[in-house]
Amino acid sequence: MIVFRLLRKIKLYYVNKTIKKTAKRIGLRFINNSTNSCVNVNTILGDDVSFNGMRIIGHGKVSIGNHFHCAEGCYIVTDNHDYDNGREIPYDHKRSISKDVIIEDNVWLGTSTIVLPGSYIEEGAIIQAGSVVMGRIPKGAIAGGHPAQVFKYRDLNHYEKLKQECAFLENRQYPLDE
Repeated sequence: MIVFRLLRKIKLYYVNKTIKKTAKRIGLRFINNSTNSCVNVNTILGDDVSFNGMRIIGHGKVSIGNHFHCAEGCYIVTDNHDYDNGREIPYDHKRSISKDVIIEDNVWLGTSTIVLPGSYIEEGAIIQAGSVVMGRIPKGAIAGGHPAQVFKYRDLNHYEKLKQECAFLENRQYPLDE
């Protein structure tokens, strides 16, 4: 058991080193708790970003704001295959279309959320576990489903009060007990 924990710590060290080397910019207090996380070279991360199994794939730009948190098994995809203008069917595997993904401050993605190319998630939004985001999610929205639809909003007065008080979730490394 101790050997497995040690091996996981070593792997996590190298994954974090790779993320920090690959990303275009990483803000203060970045935490990654998963050996499955990865980013692309066009990834920009704000302060207090916490990954628990985030995979950013494709060539498009990904901008994630401050105080971001994701649960396990999340994906951000920035590329689509070119199925309209390619030379092959069902799609041209040599050509892809990249679209940027923007996620503003204080966003929380639930377990196994997928964010598709061209999506924009505004400040303070919460995305329900298992959702697929395609398009725009407004400020303070709580959205879920496939495609993710807004079904509720946060209490924005309370949200703004907490923001003024700088009552942000403390970014911390979780114990490696699995």
